[in-house]
Amino acid sequence: MAKPPLHVLLAGPRGFCAGVDRAIKIVEQAIQKFGPPVYVRHEIVHNKFVVENLEAQGAVFVEELDEVPLDAPVVFSAHGVPKSVPAEARRRNMLYLDATCPLVSKVHREAERHQGAGRHILLIGHEGHPEVIGTMGQLPEGTATIVETVEDAETVQPPPGPLAFTTQTTLSVDDTAEIVATLQRRFPHLVGPGKEDICYATTNRQAAVKAIAGRAGLFVVVGAPNSSNSVRLREVAERAGCPRAIMVQRGAELDPAQADGVAVVGLTAGASAPEVLVDEVLNRLRERFTVTTEEVVVAVEDIIFRVPPMHRPGSTKEAR
Repeated sequence: MAKPPLHVLLAGPRGFCAGVDRAIKIVEQAIQKFGPPVYVRHEIVHNKFVVENLEAQGAVFVEELDEVPLDAPVVFSAHGVPKSVPAEARRRNMLYLDATCPLVSKVHREAERHQGAGRHILLIGHEGHPEVIGTMGQLPEGTATIVETVEDAETVQPPPGPLAFTTQTTLSVDDTAEIVATLQRRFPHLVGPGKEDICYATTNRQAAVKAIAGRAGLFVVVGAPNSSNSVRLREVAERAGCPRAIMVQRGAELDPAQADGVAVVGLTAGASAPEVLVDEVLNRLRERFTVTTEEVVVAVEDIIFRVPPMHRPGSTKEAR
């Protein structure tokens, strides 16, 4: 029996961003230079496939520095870390490599400048997310308040005095705009970032989803449930008109029967998901359907972030 047809719209861009690519290369090059094991504090990026691939090469993932032998290199994840973490690494004379995405570092420096200018900071982001923990950890206690929702923006009561806002880099563009508008209405002198904090990759991937969501009866997002940017893509697909949007981490997780009765499926991947996982989903759909594909490109990304120099163990100069 002939397989029914299924047209898949591939969102472009999708998958790895420059910050994720750089972070993975830092771990891989550290393993090559220093030899395994190389320790990584927290998941380098939120993707199980990537983490397991690096483990197979010799990476060891830990939660805290006290799990790392003093003579072993340690890499900090792309999400950024509080200032206390590299300070503790220096105190222990550890070799560390900072894989923080440069666009996250930009937010860190911005927050420090605002705090140095005497402004209380309203940090728009998800409490408990590693990136938000890292940004809050750049600042003295009590100098920033997290704002997660429009409701928070309506009710937050910062201390008297000058105010500024910064944002997590992986938020919903539309939700954040609404939160910022609410804060600006309540606090007309609120100072914002010189340049948008939500990163180019998040913005582009959400725009690509919006461009095809209205044509799709089902949207599949390849990404981890703890990946903020991936979860936002699923939400964006639903809000942009797709009747149903789901997330999978691997092709094997997808039941292709979910596309029964659907003529068009949208497909994208979060910024920490490699293209091979998109291929897995397509192959899974091909088990049940005759699949045709169409790529819908809204932006072309050519940004590359340089991998920092790596110093030998025992060097007093940290590798950044």
